[in-house]
Amino acid sequence: MDIECFNYHLPEKLIAQTPPEQREMSRLLVLNKTTGEIKDQTFFNILDYLTPNDVLVRNNTRVIPARLYGMKKVTNGKVEVLLLKDLTNNRYECLLGNARIVKQGTEIIFSIKLSAICREVLSEGRRILEFFYEGIFLERLEEIGEMPLPPYIKTKLLNQERYQTVYAKVPGSAAAPTAGFHFSEALLKAIEAKGITIVDITLEVGLGTFKPVKAQDTTAHIMHHETYSINEAAAEALNAAKRDHKRIIAIGTTSVRTLEANYQEFNMFKAGNYETGIFITPGYRFQAVDAMITNFHLPKTTLLMLVSAFASRELILKSYQHAIKQEYRFFSFGDAMFIY
Repeated sequence: MDIECFNYHLPEKLIAQTPPEQREMSRLLVLNKTTGEIKDQTFFNILDYLTPNDVLVRNNTRVIPARLYGMKKVTNGKVEVLLLKDLTNNRYECLLGNARIVKQGTEIIFSIKLSAICREVLSEGRRILEFFYEGIFLERLEEIGEMPLPPYIKTKLLNQERYQTVYAKVPGSAAAPTAGFHFSEALLKAIEAKGITIVDITLEVGLGTFKPVKAQDTTAHIMHHETYSINEAAAEALNAAKRDHKRIIAIGTTSVRTLEANYQEFNMFKAGNYETGIFITPGYRFQAVDAMITNFHLPKTTLLMLVSAFASRELILKSYQHAIKQEYRFFSFGDAMFIY
């Protein structure tokens, strides 16, 4: 499809710059993809749309301070580094600003306790860096790294934990699974008290999630692979849900991609550590997910294509126009949709 099919105009004032004071008090647009009915709610009212016959799946990844600023050892040229993917043995796939000055063998100094050497040059500003550090790598990141907020957020985030879900547990992501921002501890307890099963999976959010689509024809876009894991308990609960005809509801597009990739490959949910480059666009037949909770996404992105595949492009764009008219807040710190 032409990328312009996924374009829309958003007034800049509707791009949320800060999170709401209370997570669960953001707004919720409810879309029935069968009837096309749209309802305006508060997110806490998601409880009214969940039943004990539902399984709620969330991505428990935790964002690391993945943005680093360093200098080339020899020339002092400035280099911005965004960690994308842990390749083990202290090597990371990274996205670099001013990448042209970083060649194979280039040494980058971040602090007296942290440096890196470029081991491989990849396309689109990506490099494989090997890191050298004192002590524990994550502690070095916590000292000097920054939370990698999206470029459309111009306001300084005063509380870094607001760019994490309350259930964030497994460090490794370069961006947050933002649909989960709307859940507070109190709301999760209310969901569990209603008898709804909550299942945790992990997808390390990297370039595959937020890489812009540059191709005019969406079929020419190639997704970047991301790492995900499903443990035995999660796989067992998800397979039982399928067997018992329970509704599987994914929190966020990262959960959707994880579940669909796993089920598509094995025709069931299989525990293990895997990679996926699944690209979901209109025409895709969903096999794993029955409903989803998601934020409002940027124009011409793979995320907007995914939700358009789940409902329909026409319904999603109609819902977005409704949200704009009602002045919903958009993107990472914005409001949410429930599509069922």
